[in-house]
Amino acid sequence: MENERDRMMTTQPGETGENESAPADNGAAAAAPPTELAEAYEKALAENKDLYDRLLRKQAELENFRKRTQKEKEDLRQHAAENLIRSLLPTLDGFERALQHRDNSVPAAFYQGLELIYRELREVLGRAGVEPIETTGELFDPYLHQAVETVNAPGRREHEIVEELQRGYKLKNKLLRPAIVKVAVGGKD
Repeated sequence: MENERDRMMTTQPGETGENESAPADNGAAAAAPPTELAEAYEKALAENKDLYDRLLRKQAELENFRKRTQKEKEDLRQHAAENLIRSLLPTLDGFERALQHRDNSVPAAFYQGLELIYRELREVLGRAGVEPIETTGELFDPYLHQAVETVNAPGRREHEIVEELQRGYKLKNKLLRPAIVKVAVGGKD
């Protein structure tokens, strides 16, 4: 036993002695991860990247959904407002006709009341963004005007609007109803 102990003590570093199958403990084996651990690490990184990409896509989809629903709500609100305003335009036309054709046998207070209601209705529609389309003296624009008659009008430009038969309206630069007009032909250029 003493021989064995002496021999172990006299063995120099790097010599294996009797136990040649034992690995040398120089720290290299602990620093390098085993192949299985490296593969698991790479797999976890790839899965993490995949999940992060999916998260970003889902967030983008959610943001797009929010924007789309907000736009759809706004479009629905705008469409409802357009329909309501279109249904009020004949009432506005009726007030204009009543005020243009006054009857002297009717008391003046009646027409003053009509004028008040007409002005208030125009103000409410104006605050909502409704604007009348300019016609008389303007050149005919097929996007804003509907010509129902052409007339010889000396002293007027070709395609100049001579008379407005029914007022047209726009809602925030969108045409609600074209103006119905008479247009000059054969006039001066």
